[in-house]
Amino acid sequence: MSTSTTHPVPAAPPAGSPASPTSLPKLSMNVTTTFFGNVVQDIAVARQAGFGGIELQSPKLYRYLDAGFSVHTLPPLLEGLEVTGLGAVLDAERQGAAREDFLAEVRRMCSIAATLGAPIVQLCTGPVDVRVVKDHRAGTLADDDARYRATLGMDEAEAVAVTAGNVREAADIAADHGLELYLEPLAWARLNHCRHALRIIETAGRPNVGIALDTWHFWSTGDTLEEVAALPPELIKAVHLSDGLDLDREHDVADQGVHRNVVIGGGAIPLQQWVDAIKSTGYDGWWVSEMFSDRANEHDPLVVATTMRNLLAILVG
Repeated sequence: MSTSTTHPVPAAPPAGSPASPTSLPKLSMNVTTTFFGNVVQDIAVARQAGFGGIELQSPKLYRYLDAGFSVHTLPPLLEGLEVTGLGAVLDAERQGAAREDFLAEVRRMCSIAATLGAPIVQLCTGPVDVRVVKDHRAGTLADDDARYRATLGMDEAEAVAVTAGNVREAADIAADHGLELYLEPLAWARLNHCRHALRIIETAGRPNVGIALDTWHFWSTGDTLEEVAALPPELIKAVHLSDGLDLDREHDVADQGVHRNVVIGGGAIPLQQWVDAIKSTGYDGWWVSEMFSDRANEHDPLVVATTMRNLLAILVG
């Protein structure tokens, strides 16, 4: 990851004394905010920082469960916090034998979500490995390269059809658990735009599928505030507030380790304009902090989380 970011974490009020979350908008902490924490630590920090919810993510969550802890040990720890979503099942367009692996992970994630009272599970387009995308664009991705390439090389219609087929089946699994899905198009993926997400949702044809509107992914691909403001509010299932650094959209592949390596509020995205555009749709759901900052990761996680919650409250309030 790049370490060139110079923005410090802004000062925060004393940890442990935030304003009551009941007086604020619906603010949730994605566990990337406390990047190096574990599930137990993240839950404690989110509560102490004043968030009303937490968005749990698969690497940490699976690590906890794979260590032998039961999912039923988590609800007592979560008392006072709402699990606003669970993520993420990656590479949502997997085919062949890998498609069965994808659906098995959807089943696992939905079972966990139902136990924790989370209403929604996240899917992401792929490939999640940005190096594959860079090699494909450079023409150096050999035919016999075994790395997963998702829908790279497909035309848009074929890529949408393949992805929508998987999303449709995943949506049926989620519906069996009383859950919804939110789709997040990754900025470097073949399907990465708002219009792609809308086409996938339309083609999948399931009422329990919507969008995770991530400001970094949308902004990095060049999606506009006008496109955001035109979204039906019922399709926006969560908003990930994240910042980013400038990039040359014509020549650069959006790289999370480089172009997202900044503290929220210290980057190039005009976050207040994005918040205002989203609010103009009538959206009234959860606003989620999501951050991939090397500098923030080396600070006290409670100070970071409290600062981010306060910033979100200012942006959204």
